[in-house]
Amino acid sequence: MAQGIREIRRRIKSVKNTRQITKAMKMVSAAKLRRAQETATAAKPYARKIKEVIASIASGTTTVNHPMLQSRPVKKTGYIVITSDRGLAGGYNGNIIRKVLQTLKEKHQSPDEYAIFVIGRKGRDFFKKRNYPLLDEVVGLPESPSFADIKKIAAAAVQMYADERIDELYICYNEFHSAISQTPVMNRLLPLHEMDESKERKVNYEYEPSAEEVLSVLLPKYAETLVYSALLEAKASEHGARMTAMGNATDNASEMIERYTLFYNRARQAAITQEISEIVAGANAQA
Repeated sequence: MAQGIREIRRRIKSVKNTRQITKAMKMVSAAKLRRAQETATAAKPYARKIKEVIASIASGTTTVNHPMLQSRPVKKTGYIVITSDRGLAGGYNGNIIRKVLQTLKEKHQSPDEYAIFVIGRKGRDFFKKRNYPLLDEVVGLPESPSFADIKKIAAAAVQMYADERIDELYICYNEFHSAISQTPVMNRLLPLHEMDESKERKVNYEYEPSAEEVLSVLLPKYAETLVYSALLEAKASEHGARMTAMGNATDNASEMIERYTLFYNRARQAAITQEISEIVAGANAQA
């Protein structure tokens, strides 16, 4: 009986240590979530402005013939998949990976019809172990990534479309709604759509040398900016998912401690009762 009591006491201590860790991780994720939300919000005005400029220039001429604005027959599709480098984030990585796998199964007959660019160690490891066609990868991003951290992979994906090595490009990430709600989404990045000037504020810009040359610079930058904006939103989703997961783990640890404490008290009471019974029995035997 004494051995069972010691074992329960060790379990209570172990779960208390675990609860302390998960509670600290929840607080850290909450702080990172606030910063990630602020960064994602701060990046939106730039994307809106460059979109406004592109729409204004494109609407001002009828001679623009840029491949990023035109659809073509799809022979090969590119996917930029954003996951995290670390786990302990609930279903954050699993949800987006399942979304990608479902899309690949529904749209493609063979691996020759698609290529994957992956951001994040979890996604990289998953697709590499299963021999999916990976073209490029980025891992080890900081908690607050800058545009320079993903510029190379974003530029490579956009250039592949411009070179017609892929015919459309999608970006896959977890869209942030709240700390407890993140939705895996797959948005078409190229060819660019929703560039109708009627949806943008009409402003007359002066530019040189020509609309085609200005757009040839701005369109790739805009596509790369969309990748960066998606990454910032995915980071906010990651921190929200980890905060929720660690909160649930803390609550579960508290429930386990209560349950083990109840078992411990019952075991102690049983041991005390047994000792009293033995003492009484011994006393009666001597009488």
